[in-house]
Amino acid sequence: MNAPEKAEAVAAATDVTRRVKAIDWAQVSEDLDAQGSAVIEKLISREECAALASLYPSDELFRSRVVMGQHGFGRGEYKYFSYPLPDLVGELRTAFYPHLAVVANRWNTAMGIDSRFPEKHAEFIERCHAAGQRRPTPLLLKYGADDYNCLHQDLYGEHVFPLQLTILLSEPGSNFIGGEFVMTEQRPRMQSRPVVVPLRQGDAVVFAARHRPVQGTRGVYRVNLRHGVSRVRSGHRHTVGIIFHDAA
Repeated sequence: MNAPEKAEAVAAATDVTRRVKAIDWAQVSEDLDAQGSAVIEKLISREECAALASLYPSDELFRSRVVMGQHGFGRGEYKYFSYPLPDLVGELRTAFYPHLAVVANRWNTAMGIDSRFPEKHAEFIERCHAAGQRRPTPLLLKYGADDYNCLHQDLYGEHVFPLQLTILLSEPGSNFIGGEFVMTEQRPRMQSRPVVVPLRQGDAVVFAARHRPVQGTRGVYRVNLRHGVSRVRSGHRHTVGIIFHDAA
């Protein structure tokens, strides 16, 4: 990389850092505590959405491809990025992590879980790699008509960061119809609670990857969450998923 390219890369990374710092993190934290998810509107531009979605055919950028129907995961497909990650994906992963680590540590304290997450993402990734979790987990997903994603959790190993991020790269009503991001919350001795999260192109949703604390009449208890995508009725839908732990 020559000097102008390096300068451009630094400027782009700085822009992402500023964008993430400008998020109303108090509101995000409040929404996560209340419902296990928080929407961040217009996180990335239409141009950035198109650029990320256009990476899908470039197999050299990815370590693996998963066809959901072959594994009972639903219909559609996705690819896991290889290291090094695309600049925007890597910068968002690094910039979001310290803000979410504050929530993650508070949640673990409330749920009586001893583990704590370091302030910097690089330190957490070192922990993952030391435990044999060395495969990158950010992914690009592609859906067509009648595709869907079954309710699931993205765990991948012993070290799991309890929050993750999904960004919608396509425009509902224009590029596709249907395909809503959905979650379910399994409460003890109660039926599951469904949640539909409305997103527009460039919007992100931060959500609980596995469980979250809820204050009950007898103290704090854990609720288990899963996420997925409802059936795409027409068109094509792309999303990028940013998971903060690596896979075994």
